[in-house]
Amino acid sequence: MIMKAQGLIRKHFTKTVSILLTLLFIYAAASKILDFENFQVQLAQSPLLSAYAGVISYSIIGLEFIVAILLCFRTTRLIALYTSLGLMAGFTIYIYLILNFSDFVPCSCGGILEKLGWKEHLVFNIFFFLLTAIAIFVTEKQKGTGLRRPAQFSFLTTVISCVLVIALFLSSEHIIKKENNFTRRFLLHPVIENKTLLLDNPDYYFAGSDNEHIYLGNHKFPQILLTVDTALVKMEKMKIGPDNLNHNFRNLRVQVQAPHYYFYDGTVPVIYRGLIGDTLAHTISYGDAYFSQLALLDTNKFALRTQSSATKEFTIAFLNLSDSIKVKLYPEILKKQIDGVFDVDGNLITDRHTNDLIYIYTYRNQFIVMDEQFNINRTLNTIDTTSIAQIKTTKLPDGRHKMNAPPVKVNRRAVAYNGLLFNQSDLKGRHESRKSWEKAKVVDVYHTDRQEYMGSFYVYKKKDNGMRDLWVTDSYFYAIAGDELRRFKIRDGVFK
Repeated sequence: MIMKAQGLIRKHFTKTVSILLTLLFIYAAASKILDFENFQVQLAQSPLLSAYAGVISYSIIGLEFIVAILLCFRTTRLIALYTSLGLMAGFTIYIYLILNFSDFVPCSCGGILEKLGWKEHLVFNIFFFLLTAIAIFVTEKQKGTGLRRPAQFSFLTTVISCVLVIALFLSSEHIIKKENNFTRRFLLHPVIENKTLLLDNPDYYFAGSDNEHIYLGNHKFPQILLTVDTALVKMEKMKIGPDNLNHNFRNLRVQVQAPHYYFYDGTVPVIYRGLIGDTLAHTISYGDAYFSQLALLDTNKFALRTQSSATKEFTIAFLNLSDSIKVKLYPEILKKQIDGVFDVDGNLITDRHTNDLIYIYTYRNQFIVMDEQFNINRTLNTIDTTSIAQIKTTKLPDGRHKMNAPPVKVNRRAVAYNGLLFNQSDLKGRHESRKSWEKAKVVDVYHTDRQEYMGSFYVYKKKDNGMRDLWVTDSYFYAIAGDELRRFKIRDGVFK
């Protein structure tokens, strides 16, 4: 009688565990299907499996349904239990890796399980893993196979499952950081907005910063230099007064590199320099070189983007006011693909911390990192897949080029600081939510000393005003959106 009772208990135990696992897998798979787009987005943001979000999202759902069906039949129940053990082991090691080897934790579960914290979820999975293991031993004992076979098979199944997840993690890390297939990894609150300052008009742009101030220029009123303290409390306007205004200005701009500000127009071409706080700006360069962009290197040294008089193509140039030969062209830096004008269009910026000179292309997934002697140290890629500029141009009889079709803009604007490139991208990546893109602008972060993508974050719109310019300091990420200057605290260690 006792032996018979024990047999019934074992039988019912295995059946009960099978029913619980069936309900669990059906519920989990159905929850993912009902919110499949969100499931894919969350899986793509996983710090472990980002690169395989597409394949894994379908595979997990399919496997959960198949195992649930196999658990319902006595003839296939044992193999289904071993598969369940492997699944639970994989889910468990995944959560363990998330908790111990990740700087942020995503969520890729739906329904009731989404309410569990990650530690509670780990306990939940371990419980079902042990329950499944016991059910396997009970089933094998009923078949008279002894303990050795289930012990070996369970151990092997667990090891294979764990090794597979770890291998996917290591491979995904390499793909996401080094060989990204345009799958963004959104960091968990890397920047947190903590202050907003209302400006008197929406035409400001970032001109520079120092330890205590942010400096803003103005497109509409180019002679205005606005100084804002980093606490976003005090503002002070200064009207720049150049020593010579008898020029036909068309594109006046200002940049600040303490203790000086530089006032310039490359269409004249002229560069003025003044001390911060002093309205008088003195001419330091006139007629030396026409240019469309200028980056500050030193008090008398500048990197320029100019146009070759011979080829009419854009090129990088060095302007050294202290040298007898003031201008030197570097035509080999910008790589022509189509016309040498629009296809090499981009932004010329400097890293104020490392003194690197960076040129990021607008219409292709590439940026160039140079030293102060204009040596190309690295040519690196952004994570999108547009390697050839998607533009159509026409060359006019006078040699000028004109774009005759809407281009695919890849990189909108960028700022570099302390070995990192913060790039506002205009392209939506794989598995990304369209709703989020309608509500926000995305910023991708890259290392500039090696080919490595760090992650991305959203800057959400306010008053339907998108981000028009960005700036980075040691502690803060700044954005200009409409008539607001917004300050975001950079979370400690997030970009280390």
